[in-house]
Amino acid sequence: MRIHLITPIVTEGIRTLDDVASFNSADLSITQSLIATGPASIESEFDEAMSVPGIVAEALAAERSGADAIIIDCMGDPGLSAAREVVSIPVLGPSETSMHLAAMLGHRYSVVTVLDSVVPMIENLAKLYATSEKLASVRVINIPVLELEAAPEKLIAELAKASVAAVEEDGAHAIVLGCTGFLGCAEGITAALEAKNYTLPVIDPIPATVCIAAGIVRAGLTHSKRTYAQPGSKDLKGYPSIKI
Repeated sequence: MRIHLITPIVTEGIRTLDDVASFNSADLSITQSLIATGPASIESEFDEAMSVPGIVAEALAAERSGADAIIIDCMGDPGLSAAREVVSIPVLGPSETSMHLAAMLGHRYSVVTVLDSVVPMIENLAKLYATSEKLASVRVINIPVLELEAAPEKLIAELAKASVAAVEEDGAHAIVLGCTGFLGCAEGITAALEAKNYTLPVIDPIPATVCIAAGIVRAGLTHSKRTYAQPGSKDLKGYPSIKI
């Protein structure tokens, strides 16, 4: 099985195959690509909109190259429905996946994310995914996406502080890391919560979504074409890499 990770930005090095190498196994491999045109990072609805054509192009290329499933490497789930329409293999968004997992694993969940500009996006997605009644809060750490790797210890400390506040002040029973750039941070946050005697799930979106994607493929399932119908044939100008 091969799962393809589409990182929907143009910034080189912010996601590499080394980051996801631990997910590889005898029967599972991960491939990854950036989009060719679009934003340097995604921190707004505008950024998301600019990323969608590139995501669609990469989704088509991944299916044609033999991928068994696709994951969009962003908690905004940009282009998720559009990608599902143009391919027949499963396409998963880490936000949708993580929110549903959190709703299964706890009574209420909080999302800890990067900036205030992302909060409306997260709240709107929770409504779209029918988990908003279980959303306790969205908290921010005020570190932009492109600065997440600059100070790893500070990042963990700020995430832990926000997660503890989500439990103590907002009543969260589960934590969702609200940026895929937080990959690998869940262990440190879990430790900080346990130090205060809080035992609850901390969902790292990319590992969780890889597991769910693999399970869907093994079950022989994919998204419904009654929901995500194949687009009709028509002229499409300015997007030579998109051939449906």
